Amino acid sequence: MDNGASSYRRFLDGDDTGMTEIVRDYKDGLLLYLNSYINNLSIAEECVQNTFIKLAIRKPTFRGESSFKTWLYKISRNIAVSHIRKISRHHKASPDECENMVAETDLENEYLKEEQKIIVHRAIRRLKKEYQQVLYLTYFEDFSNTETAVIMRKSRKQVENLLYNARKAMRSELEKEEFHYEEL
Repeated sequence: MDNGASSYRRFLDGDDTGMTEIVRDYKDGLLLYLNSYINNLSIAEECVQNTFIKLAIRKPTFRGESSFKTWLYKISRNIAVSHIRKISRHHKASPDECENMVAETDLENEYLKEEQKIIVHRAIRRLKKEYQQVLYLTYFEDFSNTETAVIMRKSRKQVENLLYNARKAMRSELEKEEFHYEEL
């Protein structure tokens, strides 16, 4: 698999199975990523759906400047940002306040079955939002620092610094749980 680009090309050429493959391959990862960003599962699901709708209807051009996955995650993040802005305008609140208004969801039981993964996920949720995002994109989605920088709209150096600080904060959180992070 070449990261979805061939499936998207096939879809653009009229083969609907290409879009089916993209949805199958990326929906779960996008949902987890957007939930870490928005902190609301139902809104994250809506944004994931809107991402695939945008691909199917608007058919944006994939130029190959990054991997297909990076490009798709960037589109999805932009849709989530737009959604947060729309909510904040409607409620006359800032995006940060909107994020705080939403109840936290318990994705651990749904997506992470093993006990160690649950502990790690909870520790990540206690970190700053940027730390959550950089750790998720780098370790769960296997994006490079450069790809993560594109998605998060940061420089590569900023992502490297975020990763360093996120790992340090994560280690501290895991130690509070008396979790031995070397076992990962």
